[in-house]
Amino acid sequence: MILELLSVVAPVFIVALIGLVWARSGAHFDELSISRLVLNVGVPCLLFRSLTTIDVPPAVLATMAGLAAAAMSTFAIAGLLVLKAMKLPAHTFLGPLVFTNSGNLGLPVCLFAFGEPGLALGMAYFAVSSTCHVVLGGPLSSGTFSVRPLFRSPLTWAVVVTVGVIALRLPVPLWIARTTTLLGDIAIPLMLLTLGVSLSNMHPESLGRTVTLSFLRLGIGVSTGLVLTTLLGIDGLTRKVLILQASMPVGVLNYLFAHRYARTPEQVASLVLVSTVLSVFSIPVLLAWL
Repeated sequence: MILELLSVVAPVFIVALIGLVWARSGAHFDELSISRLVLNVGVPCLLFRSLTTIDVPPAVLATMAGLAAAAMSTFAIAGLLVLKAMKLPAHTFLGPLVFTNSGNLGLPVCLFAFGEPGLALGMAYFAVSSTCHVVLGGPLSSGTFSVRPLFRSPLTWAVVVTVGVIALRLPVPLWIARTTTLLGDIAIPLMLLTLGVSLSNMHPESLGRTVTLSFLRLGIGVSTGLVLTTLLGIDGLTRKVLILQASMPVGVLNYLFAHRYARTPEQVASLVLVSTVLSVFSIPVLLAWL
């Protein structure tokens, strides 16, 4: 069991650690350009390739997308209640409680734990989560709403094209399949390296509160996944991937929004760092249980 868990989590955290050590050594890493490459090219191609080539029924993918939307709605309600009780501002802390690192960390874990079918289901969750984050992350931090980021995001159009191909059962030409496979394959290693680089620049602030919120993020994720799958009678791989993705640490994009709109970014950075460190221990426990 221990060796099986190591085979899943060790590659994920080793690659992230390489990114952290690389950044700490002072070597150059163009985080902005690489992040854009991953989000605008790698991830859309990975999503298209995963969902159009893996033998996962469209109904199952649609179920996962619906579960992801329900999970984030539950996160938002629970997060508002928690923040009200702790007397913390929602514009700073609600995003971190709602939007997890279902991409940089969640996708590799789903792949190594559950294979290509797990990756496809993880991509369905990530597509919903990242789309909601792109649309709602800015308004949560700034207080103003705009749908323009949704239409500017290549991931949005990748979702539209992928859903169309699956729904219409269109054959994918071999040259498109191979191109998207090549470009999609860069996404996961670069996402992990970027995660490590991002963590290298973060430092814990207000440690007691940060640790409390990190455990609450984990608890809300696990309990939401359990309740939703139990109430709806969801079992098997869909249940496992949902609970795993819902229990990921705080997403790095939350820090970028906090920094852009001056919402105490150091506090959000601390949440990203501490919750990610916590996931080193929580992910193996979750995988052993699942």
